[in-house]
Amino acid sequence: MKKATLLLFLCISISSCGQKLPEGFVYLANVDASIQSEMRYISYNNFIGKPIDGYIKASIIVSEPAAKALKSVQKELLQFNLSLKIFDSYRPQQAVDHFVRWAKVLNDTLMKRQYYPEVSKDKLFEAGYISKKSGHTRGSTVDLTIIDLATNTELDMGSQYDFFGNESHAINNALTKKQRANRLLLRNLMLTNGFDAIRTEWWHFTLKNEPFPETYFNFPIKYKF
Repeated sequence: MKKATLLLFLCISISSCGQKLPEGFVYLANVDASIQSEMRYISYNNFIGKPIDGYIKASIIVSEPAAKALKSVQKELLQFNLSLKIFDSYRPQQAVDHFVRWAKVLNDTLMKRQYYPEVSKDKLFEAGYISKKSGHTRGSTVDLTIIDLATNTELDMGSQYDFFGNESHAINNALTKKQRANRLLLRNLMLTNGFDAIRTEWWHFTLKNEPFPETYFNFPIKYKF
């Protein structure tokens, strides 16, 4: 048997040809393939404006308990022809380090108009938008929204993902009734399925009983599931 044929056979014979993950982590597609994703940090559409260190392939990786909880949320949404859409999940420490380096280069404001028009870049650390550590790196934090499967469009949440500003705060008096309802739908589903929310980002949730609360991982996202 030729080497290429043998490799293909082996890939078909196992659950994934992707990287071997640390114990306790899974590819979300192995748990629920119906959950959609748009990994901004592998693209140029993010607050830096270029692919981020550690994001090599578009794979959603999370801790196993977080994946099971997301599956439960998705099951509820599918009943109404809705779906989760994930922007970010496990994030390598090298990606966080990339954010920190970028934040210190004050004249690099390529994406300011789109992502932080009202925030001075020299205030990003002080305001808490950039930090040297991230819950994402522990593997049980996700950034996500809800999409309407009939139109394949995101529900209107009142601000885009990763927007630095008060518009992204979970409770915002400037929201329309519909935007407020959409945020509450996402928040309530995540909270009732074992996640905690934060005040400043409507899209950000962390599993309450995360399995690695003190460990910040740095393995890259190498291969697509």
